[in-house]
Amino acid sequence: MLAFYSTSCLLDAFDGAAARKYGQSTKFGAVLDMVTDRSSTCSLIVFLGIIYPDWCILWQFLISLDLSSHYMHMYAMITSGASSHKSVSKDSNILMRLYYTNRKILFTVCAFNELFYIALYFAHYDLGNFPGTSIPTGVMLAYISAPTWIFKQIMNVIQMVNAALMMSHLDAQQYNKLHKLI
Repeated sequence: MLAFYSTSCLLDAFDGAAARKYGQSTKFGAVLDMVTDRSSTCSLIVFLGIIYPDWCILWQFLISLDLSSHYMHMYAMITSGASSHKSVSKDSNILMRLYYTNRKILFTVCAFNELFYIALYFAHYDLGNFPGTSIPTGVMLAYISAPTWIFKQIMNVIQMVNAALMMSHLDAQQYNKLHKLI
């Protein structure tokens, strides 16, 4: 089952590139991609909650952060008239700009984020040691991917704050326009 999940994560990076290359990008496709990404990651995190019940609060927080930050970001971008949720303005947070404008960085961060969750799954089972070490494979993969996973969680917070600021700015503009204040 995890082989299918991992393959799906890898193929996810290529379907968007193929859609762009062949002029098949749509807003529906962007939303569908975001929803399926969130759903699959959340499903794996829920499973981690089953095998690591002592960390249940953390898993709940991570699901909430992931869903909230991505939904708010998508909504803010659509409301602002952006052509894509990956379109960020020049006055956005520098990490947000780097994250969304450099496809290699976006791919790497997302891949290592998923690898971290997969590694935790592997760590629960005895898969033997990582080659050349006495460290279990799942644990080693979690160590390797943890710094990037932490960065991704920080990006989720930045994304949520940025979206909240964008939406409050849009609301203020709409209020001022409605009340003839500008």
